[in-house]
Amino acid sequence: MLAVVTVCLLAAGYGRGVQELWTRRGTGRVIPGWRVGAFGAGLLVLLGAEQGPVHDMAESGLAGHMAQHMLLLLVAGPLLAAGAAGLPLSLAAPLPLRRLLARCRVAPPVRRLRHPSTYALLAGGGQTLVLWFWHLPGPYAAAVDRPAVHTTEHLCFLATAWLFWAPVVGSPRHRAPAPVTVLLLAGTMLPAAALGAVLTFAPQPVYPQRVLGADPLADQQLAGLLMWAPMDLAVLVVALAVFLRWLLRMDRDRPDGLGGKPVPPGAVPMATTAETERMVR
Repeated sequence: MLAVVTVCLLAAGYGRGVQELWTRRGTGRVIPGWRVGAFGAGLLVLLGAEQGPVHDMAESGLAGHMAQHMLLLLVAGPLLAAGAAGLPLSLAAPLPLRRLLARCRVAPPVRRLRHPSTYALLAGGGQTLVLWFWHLPGPYAAAVDRPAVHTTEHLCFLATAWLFWAPVVGSPRHRAPAPVTVLLLAGTMLPAAALGAVLTFAPQPVYPQRVLGADPLADQQLAGLLMWAPMDLAVLVVALAVFLRWLLRMDRDRPDGLGGKPVPPGAVPMATTAETERMVR
C-alpha cells in the first residue's frame, strides 16, 4: 500500500510541475517528452517491484529478494533520474516549501555539495554503503522479519540509486564531467562485484536459514550472481557509452587532434619547417 501511495504522490507532483513548465515555456521545452516517459516508466517499475509476481518471488528466498533489489537499483533508479524531476517536483511544492528549498539551494555549503563532481562522488559512496549495509546478515534478516524495516531498506535503495544516476543520465547542466562519471561508475561497480562474489563463492550460507530458500547455499549463490552479473554489465555498458561520447565530443571540438589548435575556417595552414627553409633558400 505504501508503494502505491508513494507512486501516486510522485506521479501527481511530477505531472503538475511538468504541466506548469510546459504552460509557461511550451510543450516539450525544459523537460522533453522522453524524460517524462522515462519518469513514468520508472514509477511503473517501482510499482511492479513492490507488488504482484516480483513481490511473491521475493518472499520465497534470497534470490527473489535480490532480483527485487536489482530492479530498484538498475531499472527504477536510472529511469527516475532520467526524468530530471528536481525542477518539476519543486514547482509542485507549496509556496513556503518552495521558498525554503530556494534558500537552501543558494546556501554556500549546499552549493559546494551540489557541484557535479562532489555530488557524484558522494552519491557513489552513499550507494556503496547502503548496498553493503543492507546485505549484511543482521540488517537483511531484520528487513525480512519486520515490514517497517523492509520498507526502509527499499526506500534507501531507491533513493540512493536515484541520486547516484542523476549525474549520469539526469539534466545535462547537472551532469558530472565524463572522466568523473567513468571513475564513479567503475568505483561503484567494484564494491558491488566484490559483494556478489562473496555471496557466490561462500562455502556455506552466511544468512540465517529462515531467510533462504529450500536449498540455502544454492539460493545464496544465485542471489550473488544476480547482483554480480547484471550490475557489472549495466555499469560497464553505461561507462563505455559515456567514455565513447566523450571521445567523440573531443574529436568534434578538436578535429586536428590534441597536438595543436584547430585551424579556423578559411585560414591558410602554416608551412612546415622544411617548406619554410626551401622558401628562404
